[in-house]
Amino acid sequence: MPSCDDFLARGCRAFGLDLSAAQRADLCCYYRELDKWSKKMNLVAKAPMEEILASHFLDSLSLLPHLPQHEFRLLDVGSGAGFPGLVLKTVCPAMQLTLVEPRAKRVTFLRHIIRTLQLARVTLVQERLAPDEAMVQRLGLFDVVTSRALADIKTFLSLAEPFVKAGGRIICMKGPKAAEELAAWQAAKKQPMLTYRGGVVCPTADSGKQRQLLFFENKERLVP
Repeated sequence: MPSCDDFLARGCRAFGLDLSAAQRADLCCYYRELDKWSKKMNLVAKAPMEEILASHFLDSLSLLPHLPQHEFRLLDVGSGAGFPGLVLKTVCPAMQLTLVEPRAKRVTFLRHIIRTLQLARVTLVQERLAPDEAMVQRLGLFDVVTSRALADIKTFLSLAEPFVKAGGRIICMKGPKAAEELAAWQAAKKQPMLTYRGGVVCPTADSGKQRQLLFFENKERLVP
C-alpha cells in the first residue's frame, strides 16, 4: 500500500500539479487529523486512506489549475470538513479564504486544522450563506466562489452570484448530473449577469469517479 505522500504525489501528477514535499506533508497531516476526528464525529464516510485522499483531497486539488495566478479571494460555501477550500489554502498560501459552514462540529474541526497547519488569512463564518445585502456587505466580494456538494447548479448560482466581483467566477463541482442541472439553469436563466464559460472533466485518481468543473463568469456588477 502506498504512503499518503506517495499517493498524493502520484495523484497530483494526473492533474499536472507538482506539490512540494512540505505541501504534501501538510496535506498528510490534514488527512491524519481528519481520520482521527472522524472516529468521534461524522466528518467523512469511513473508507481506506486511498479512497479518502482521492475522493476528498485530490478532488479538491482539481480546482488548483483553474484558480487565478495572482493573489485572490475565494469563498467556499458549505465547507464541511474543508473541501475544497481548506485543502486549496494549504497549497496556495497567497489566497484569502472565507469558509462558510453552519454546523458547529465541523466548524470546530476546521478551526483545529487552521491552527494545526498555522494557516493565515482564513475567515471562518459559522452560518448559512444568504444572498442578501447585509451578508454581502459583511463578507465582501470574491474572485472565486465555489462549493462541492451544497445544491444543484441553479440553486447554488442564485446563492453565489451576489458575492462574485465583476470578472470573477463561480466554479461548480458536479458529478454525473452536471449536464442535466446546467440545462435546467439555462432554461430558467435567473442570473442574467452570469455567463457559462464551459467546463472540464477531471478524473479523480484511483476513485473510479469523474469530477466535472463548470465555470460561470460575472460579466459585470451594477453599483447601487
